[in-house]
Amino acid sequence: MLETLAQRGDGLLDSIADFCRRTGMAESTFGRRAVNDGKFVARLRDGARITPETLERVSEYMARHGVAVPSEPRELRRLIRVAKPPVARAPAESPPSRNFRFFDNRQKYLLFVNTCSEKWVVAQRVGMELANIHPRPPAVRVFDAGVGDGTVLARVMRAMHQRYPTMPFYIVGKEVSLEDVRLALDRMPDRFFEHPSTVLVMTNLYYSEAPWLTPKSVTAATSLVWKEVALTGTTSSEFEQQITELQPFLNENWRATVSKTSGNPGYAKPVVLVFYREDHKFLLNQVVPRRGVARADFDLVIASQPYRARASVEFKAAKVLAPLARSLAPGGRLIAIQSHGRDPGLEIVQRIWPGENPFQTDRHQLLKATRAELGADGRDLNFNAYADNRSLFRYEMHTLPEEISEAIGTSTLLAAWNAAVYVAQIEDQRLGEIMGDRGYLEATQEVLRRHGGLWFLDESYVVSRKRD
Repeated sequence: MLETLAQRGDGLLDSIADFCRRTGMAESTFGRRAVNDGKFVARLRDGARITPETLERVSEYMARHGVAVPSEPRELRRLIRVAKPPVARAPAESPPSRNFRFFDNRQKYLLFVNTCSEKWVVAQRVGMELANIHPRPPAVRVFDAGVGDGTVLARVMRAMHQRYPTMPFYIVGKEVSLEDVRLALDRMPDRFFEHPSTVLVMTNLYYSEAPWLTPKSVTAATSLVWKEVALTGTTSSEFEQQITELQPFLNENWRATVSKTSGNPGYAKPVVLVFYREDHKFLLNQVVPRRGVARADFDLVIASQPYRARASVEFKAAKVLAPLARSLAPGGRLIAIQSHGRDPGLEIVQRIWPGENPFQTDRHQLLKATRAELGADGRDLNFNAYADNRSLFRYEMHTLPEEISEAIGTSTLLAAWNAAVYVAQIEDQRLGEIMGDRGYLEATQEVLRRHGGLWFLDESYVVSRKRD
């Protein structure tokens, strides 16, 4: 009997994607083997119509592998278009706080970071890109488009030191949250000790400004706070003491405001904070950025969860991905990572809110929209979605084998529930409506028992600039 992959009204494209994922086959390989067209699946994603004859060829190929496809997929009836998710507009009377970015909820964020392995796995995936970049003098140049608590950046810096132990580093980290800047800086003293020829820049500028360390508006440029910190001494303890002494400066200047239109946070005052070791100042003279003359030209750009999943594809492309792609040096690579769904975490959420799926924009749609947004600026860029077996990766919630038993502890259930709703970006208002009874904990327990734990899927994609 043939196994049917397409369920719940899915189309031919969904069946093909599931088939390739299960067999580990690249979509281009599928197209060549099924219909002698390596771009067949890409054309479907772009809205191509298929004929009954083409459907028959695809069906015959998949049937030989024991898989059945829908007899009347939606692709036969109309064009497949790259859907543009509707832009959710808050009522006029709603205060911006109701739309404040979910990822700025500190308690949920910190619990998620400390109970799940996403940061570790993301750092490993980013580290793989170090083998593909081509640094040029005077430094290896890296931009982190969302430093967070600094776990990913610190791990990537360790990997950089292993690969480039004698090269100077120029690293720029963007982060709007004061709490995250504090946590990230706490991880840096050891980095300056192990790799003394490091220039580290922290800034709260927007994506369109941060790579160049230059605000776009005249008002913001005139109020820019630019501070250099030349660390003295030779030990991690000395560096840590000097970084800790910056707390009053951070409290005064690293403040966020909330946009009245989007509800997203931004800077109240633009800040650029530059760190380097005083005893390496001579060596780093050509690496330390100067106010008004800083350049981007990054060898590696890290964009891990840089936007809200529910944001429109146009917003993600125009406000985040396109500016970051423009900041790449020849041979540079932008590695972007976002939540994928289709995992036990989303299953927990859907047991409480059936049909809930915030992950509406996949990497193929994002890359297409980014290419369109860049226009002529994207002529020397490559947009790499990759097959699922290379793009997708899994991370897990930390649990001991004995924790997933007949009686799962309440603390484990709460941590799993927090991780699931955090990744799905469920707002506090909706959470409050269902947390009056134990239904959400029972749903969480059932999913954990079924899968023997909790895990999530992320997907990665790369934009690279051609070498000169």
